[in-house]
Amino acid sequence: MEFIPLSIPDVVLIKPDVHHDSRGFFFESWQAEKFASAGINLNFVQDNHSRSSKGVLRGLHYQIQQSQGKLIRAIAGEVFDVAVDLRKSSPTFGKWVSATLSADNFNILWIPPGFAHGFLVLSETAEFVYKATDFYAPVYERSILWSDPELAIDWPLHGAKPILSKKDAEGFLLKNAEVYQ
Repeated sequence: MEFIPLSIPDVVLIKPDVHHDSRGFFFESWQAEKFASAGINLNFVQDNHSRSSKGVLRGLHYQIQQSQGKLIRAIAGEVFDVAVDLRKSSPTFGKWVSATLSADNFNILWIPPGFAHGFLVLSETAEFVYKATDFYAPVYERSILWSDPELAIDWPLHGAKPILSKKDAEGFLLKNAEVYQ
């Protein structure tokens, strides 16, 4: 496995060793010792799986308490995945990074606690799985507006309007949102 810190170094793109042959492929998507040696040494308590259609934008979500670290990958289709640093004491507070995750590239993204997360589906459909370091707690869930001009996320919408949930359409601007210290 190759662990590549992104421009916000706490967010890590993981490229697994994928073994292909005439039967298909095999790879390790999680291996505790390899991840620990790369500095990702947390317990995962929950696995999640979602399916979305092209143009669906989910996020930018986070939990203000019970903050979740997420180990994310697309198992079908392709997504543009975004992490926003919400740690007020961080030198990268309010900055974002992105990665394209797909069933074809096998990339995995590690987003540590303290970040908002969102993704845009680029393919006709996408299935998305992730491991979380804390349990889902709806009472603590918050949402930053995906189109916040202060963040200026370069979503690859190509002039189309994203398909949003009510919650995501009504997200807070970063300047008005609860953030981590």
